[in-house]
Amino acid sequence: MGLTNKGLNALKAGKWASEGGNRNEGTLRAKGSTNGARFYFRYRTSDGSYDDLPMGSYDEAGKRGLTLVQARARAKRLRDRYTAGERDLRAVIDGEQREAVRERKAADAAAEAEATRKRATLGVLLTAYVEQLRRNGKLRVREVETALRLHVEKAWPRLWDTPAEHITTDDCLAVVARLVEAGTLRQAGKLRSYLRAAFAAAIRARQDPRALPALRALALSVNPARDLATIEGSSKPRERALSLAELRVYWRRITDLPDPAGALLRFHLLTGGQRIDQLARLTADDYDPDAPSVRIRDSKGRRAAPRNHDVPLVAAAVDALRAMRGGTLGPYLFTMNAGASGVAYKTVSDHVRYVAEAMRDAGELEKGLFTPGDLRRTVETRLSAAGVSREVRAQVQSHGLGGVQALHYDRHDYLHEKRAALETLHDLLTGAPATVTPIRRAGAKSSQ
Repeated sequence: MGLTNKGLNALKAGKWASEGGNRNEGTLRAKGSTNGARFYFRYRTSDGSYDDLPMGSYDEAGKRGLTLVQARARAKRLRDRYTAGERDLRAVIDGEQREAVRERKAADAAAEAEATRKRATLGVLLTAYVEQLRRNGKLRVREVETALRLHVEKAWPRLWDTPAEHITTDDCLAVVARLVEAGTLRQAGKLRSYLRAAFAAAIRARQDPRALPALRALALSVNPARDLATIEGSSKPRERALSLAELRVYWRRITDLPDPAGALLRFHLLTGGQRIDQLARLTADDYDPDAPSVRIRDSKGRRAAPRNHDVPLVAAAVDALRAMRGGTLGPYLFTMNAGASGVAYKTVSDHVRYVAEAMRDAGELEKGLFTPGDLRRTVETRLSAAGVSREVRAQVQSHGLGGVQALHYDRHDYLHEKRAALETLHDLLTGAPATVTPIRRAGAKSSQ
């Protein structure tokens, strides 16, 4: 007697019922349980033993299991395979299921890899590069981030969302060429460097355990910006250095400038024209009042860890430091708000320009306006003229100190020599003021 819905619903736990059928073709069976009947396909294996292959639970409505019609259809498919020669159905089906699982996992992995590649856009690369710079304490991180957002994300939004591995040299060239065509060669040169460095950082991250994981996850191996030609005129060195007369007038003006702006500019100059971004990071923990001196963490360049750069403070620099901090509301030393935060480069630049324009309007400049960078150059130029050696000047301004000798052998801290150099600078600033005679352009007529 064949299986019926009535018989399946009444089948007691542990009892079997069979569909019947031809010998050596296998048959559909059902076994009762406390949770209802379950279907099996019974067949004789290649070694002559019987095997009941599970097919699923019975449910007359077909919602939580197989209906009798569905079970018969599935049993027919198994019977066809069995009579076709697959005598060990369980082993064959188990193998098929394992293979299906492997294929599904492989497909899932491929889909995930493709999704990762799509997520690993140029924008993700450049953002991760900026984060690594920030984590490593590199200077001008905000400048790099602003340039990439402005000249790549906003100017080339589709390129920003393109997978980084699909970016070509032509793409990078177009990004940089846009700035060249606009005449901003310096910014174009910087952008070229940022793109090259970002791709190089991602490639290097694959072998560097210290690299940012987000860079390593990009799995890049090609740098499309590597072969971009240098931009002629983008890195033309500035040559402006104030004469001693101009420098003394600048000193007089920033001495008369109300604090904290005046104190800010005096401290910058008296410490040898240190880099603004490094001064802005100084906190009370970096100040040694007994020396007195400040310790700058110089992370400029490719060094993995910042280099300690101790800058002695002459008495006038200590006075400027106190005037800047005022009521000392916060920990920062180079500040305009009593230590609540460090000062940004633009703030210093704006104040320097204000003084420079006042000097120009008063006929106190021999050449054009000047910048904080020009003041840094001026300090080295004037110290050189005063007989301070190149080595000591380099120690004062922390540049050119990355060689093997400086890194491994020369442990002298040069504090005495640096203090003497900065005292010399102070003497130069406070010497008898000279009269500045503006240089009249050729062909200019006298107003007299």
